[in-house]
Amino acid sequence: MNAEERYTPLNWPDHPETQTLEGKNKFLGFWLFLAGETVLFASLFATYLALKDSVPDSSHPLAKDLFNLPLVFAMTMILLTSSITSVYAIYHMRNYHFKKMQAWFVITVLLGAGFLALEIYEFTHYVHEYHFTFGSSAFSSAYYTLVGTHGAHVTFGLCWIIALLVRNAKRGLNLYNAPKYYVASLYWHFIDVVWVFIFTVVYLIGKVG
Repeated sequence: MNAEERYTPLNWPDHPETQTLEGKNKFLGFWLFLAGETVLFASLFATYLALKDSVPDSSHPLAKDLFNLPLVFAMTMILLTSSITSVYAIYHMRNYHFKKMQAWFVITVLLGAGFLALEIYEFTHYVHEYHFTFGSSAFSSAYYTLVGTHGAHVTFGLCWIIALLVRNAKRGLNLYNAPKYYVASLYWHFIDVVWVFIFTVVYLIGKVG
């Protein structure tokens, strides 16, 4: 069978994402890409840890003065839930339930958008309430660079999933697009893992000093 052939749940392979050579190459290429992303975030974390106490004077807010843990916890729960919904989407993809897969990815997108909305609110609150801007200190620059880069990755992940949903809405599921859904889901999990580290290193450790 080729990638464009019509399938049913009875003849659909158990792991369609690696059923073709192209799918295997996408999978390999993604892990190489992820290695570079890991180095990027490791560098940003190291920079943040080195600069988190670098403020011009005592009037400048520190992490313990800024961060609102209930808000950040809500953001964390939303993003982790979106990771679970993407797992359900891939489960239905592997069982050749196209509409159910699409529905769970739509829920993933909505949760991701909710996370982004709260992050924008958080940044806006810091700027207006504490005048905590990107250029106010080395600490603020490191913070906004790290958390903002993660936010940019969330935005990219949302655009990626939305593009897949729209492009394949009438095409259905086949061995050509199944690897694309799977890799997008893996990328989303990576974003969630990075956020868990941000929540721990930036917010929790910052709040307790």
